Amino acid sequence: MKRFFISILLLIQVMVVTAQTGTIKGTVTDAKTKEALIGTTVLIKGTTQGTITDFDGNYVIPNVAVGSHTIAVSFISYDTQEFQVEVKPDNNVELNVALLPATLELEGVQVVAKAKRESEAMLLIDQKNASGIKESIGSQRMSSMGVSDAATATSKITGVTKNEGSGDIYIRGLGDRYLTTTMNGLPIPSDDVEKKNIDLNLFSTDIIGNVGINKTFAVETYGDQASGAVNIGSKTYSEDIELEVSTGTSTNIVKDGTFGNFKATQNINDVNVFGAYSRTYTTGDALKYQSWNTEDQKFPLNRGLSLTGGKKFELFDNEFSVFATLSHSNDFEYRTGTYKKYRSNVLDNSYTDAETFQTEFNTTGLLNLAYDFSNDHTLNFNSMVIFKTVDELYEQGRNGEGYAYDQLPQQEAAFTRDQNLKETQLIINQLLGTHNITENNRLEWAVGYNIVNADEPNRIHNEVNMLDENSVGFAYVGDFQQKKSMQTISDDELNAYLKDNITFIDEDDKTLRLNLGGNFRMKGRDFYSLPYGVRAKNVTVQSIDNLDEAFLNLNLYNSGDLRIREVDPDFYDATLNVYAGYLNVDFGKGKLSGNAGVRYERDELEVNWNVTNYVGRVGSLDESYDNILPALMLKYQATEKQSLRFVASKTITLPEFKELAPFEYVSPTGRVTKGNPELVKSDNYNFDLKWEFFPDRGELFSVTGFYKMINDPINMAQTRGSSGNFYFANTGERADVYGVEAEARFGIIKAETSGTPDLNMTLNATKMWHSQDLYDIFQYNNKTETELQGAAGFIFNGALSYSTNTDNEFQATLTGNYSSDKILALGAPEDFANSATLFNNEIMEKGFTTVDLVMSKVINKTFAIKFSAKNLLNPEIEQTQEIKPLSGEAFTDVVNSYKKGINLSLSLKINLH
Repeated sequence: MKRFFISILLLIQVMVVTAQTGTIKGTVTDAKTKEALIGTTVLIKGTTQGTITDFDGNYVIPNVAVGSHTIAVSFISYDTQEFQVEVKPDNNVELNVALLPATLELEGVQVVAKAKRESEAMLLIDQKNASGIKESIGSQRMSSMGVSDAATATSKITGVTKNEGSGDIYIRGLGDRYLTTTMNGLPIPSDDVEKKNIDLNLFSTDIIGNVGINKTFAVETYGDQASGAVNIGSKTYSEDIELEVSTGTSTNIVKDGTFGNFKATQNINDVNVFGAYSRTYTTGDALKYQSWNTEDQKFPLNRGLSLTGGKKFELFDNEFSVFATLSHSNDFEYRTGTYKKYRSNVLDNSYTDAETFQTEFNTTGLLNLAYDFSNDHTLNFNSMVIFKTVDELYEQGRNGEGYAYDQLPQQEAAFTRDQNLKETQLIINQLLGTHNITENNRLEWAVGYNIVNADEPNRIHNEVNMLDENSVGFAYVGDFQQKKSMQTISDDELNAYLKDNITFIDEDDKTLRLNLGGNFRMKGRDFYSLPYGVRAKNVTVQSIDNLDEAFLNLNLYNSGDLRIREVDPDFYDATLNVYAGYLNVDFGKGKLSGNAGVRYERDELEVNWNVTNYVGRVGSLDESYDNILPALMLKYQATEKQSLRFVASKTITLPEFKELAPFEYVSPTGRVTKGNPELVKSDNYNFDLKWEFFPDRGELFSVTGFYKMINDPINMAQTRGSSGNFYFANTGERADVYGVEAEARFGIIKAETSGTPDLNMTLNATKMWHSQDLYDIFQYNNKTETELQGAAGFIFNGALSYSTNTDNEFQATLTGNYSSDKILALGAPEDFANSATLFNNEIMEKGFTTVDLVMSKVINKTFAIKFSAKNLLNPEIEQTQEIKPLSGEAFTDVVNSYKKGINLSLSLKINLH
């Protein structure tokens, strides 16, 4: 009985105490992105009572004594905030917190690896603590700038330019062959026979968490690079379920009646609403039974739809998350301009009204699965699918002013039309794991398998002459100028890496870590091209818009007036196997730290071909390259906020499949590019010196000097002789690139707390000097050296961003970019014996400025709108060539020009969560 009464008294006491307590709970988010902050510390000051937020950013502190308390909320890379709360008996106090990002020193803090690399503050921390020279742009900044794809995102980074009209980028003046592209650290294949790297336009911002560029070589990455390694970090978990719809157009389309007269190729009849092409005829049958005419495209208004969402589950007492995004867009582009071509300083052809109509379908899906076995073991699976179809109609000479040298039945009133549809299917699968074996041993691994199918199933090419108002004759120079062809590329690749990080010393003023590992890739390509030509000599029709009058007339084939030429298909198959191992050491003592490493890499390259434009048709090459590639980085941390880095390394540049296989690819304008089996690899020596200063949250000032020496540089040049083709060659013994980069990110008006506006400025500029010598066979007009192909001497980027920093935020960003003149293709002598007079000067791409404006407004928790106006200045985009005729004064002529128009878009985002 005594024990019973004691128990009752104790129970009453507990109830009384409990009645004198309350609960504090709420959610912690990023004030800018509204994303949940996982692992945020919420502490009652002056006590040991507190907690951390869960995977949804939620927290609960139970049994808090009644009265007034100070709550401190802190998270790495964010400013700590304190709040006063009043707790009443048996009552819940809700405290929701929005933290502002901060720039903090985080070396050695493990939680950084799990943080999202989408905010500017977190990416600046990565940049600050990187072992080399690294710059990134996250989805937060991409959204504010209205960036729609990875190619445009990279162009906002210091020293980077985007090639007009493609996804090609140039880092410090060096283009496609000097770069390497990865996704989550694993290589991804190219979708284009003409490129080493994948078209970055394929990666929409729906699937991008961040885009980073390592401008210096690290031994854990592949050695085939000179200017940088681009890595696309795919998006991971987000709890919001968002639906976005968009529409837009271009001033080029809405003016001059183009909107109601937008054209497409004949292939558009075999494309469904999602852009999938279904082949109706074989290439041979398509000559006689499928139309050669163009089609009208109804309602050419850009439209897009995307859906994004995620969910977390508990699986075997651990967290399992699912994130997926699916988007589809249909976009239209129109441009008009001029096109000319010179041979030996004599006009070869000229068109004053070159027109391009482009219809693009893009469907993208991403699935991310993440599972944490514990705090020490995680798995991530990424599967991405991209289906892209581009229908492009190119016409020149419709106004009757076209000129084509040596063309029959006449040179004047020439007209050319090229209809082509390109369908790309890209599938990327990746499995990544991270394991903390012990407190001082971290193991990372990944394996990827990629598939690319890039097809041009029905390309249609015509060359005609407008003889009079009612008579069109089919043109010929040699023969069979009217063509239909098909081309397929099939790539598959298996790749993987293994990294082991062992920490021996990790103290405040002393560190020592060993990193070792390896990676491999097994890449294969099958290329196939089948052309058919039709000779239509002395055959006429009434209109260029009804060529079917001849081509679908079977009687003309039976009579021999139309004669079909079927040639053997062109094909090549190629493999690249890379096996590598590396070792490096991270060290630090006081203010000095660094990284020293070496990589052994064996590259095995094999190409077999059977192509028309090669003597004997059949050929092959089999090359192996063994390389020892060292890298050194030294960093001096002068103060907590500023440091000095020095980086030196050796890398290589391998010839690409398309640069080696002697297949001739014809562009819509008629430019022909051919491979060269005689190419050899380049050896690159790279040196960088960089000063960085991080004065405040989100602010950065930096200056970098760099030098690169490239032995046996590879360039695209013009061939000698009458063909006028372009090909790839080791044009000299050595190339040198010097440069200085400067960047500034600072706040003009700083938001000290949520709800106060801020105004931020970003400026970066790059000045470069580059030159290369020329072998005798490439010298002409007393020119013994030249600049590098694709390298601009000056690059500038600027952005001015304003935000109200409120719950219903208004944001506006004005961006500008300028890239100076650069060489599109090197010049060459037409005839070596007469190189002083018979030559072709280099083709220059003139510099131009682009200005974009993006504005967004959060209406409420459910709706947000965004408006963008891109290419506001609508500059003339020109390619020029200096012409030196045998008689008369030299002059510079425009050989290609057009305007893109101003692109306008409006989107509505709906939060369905």
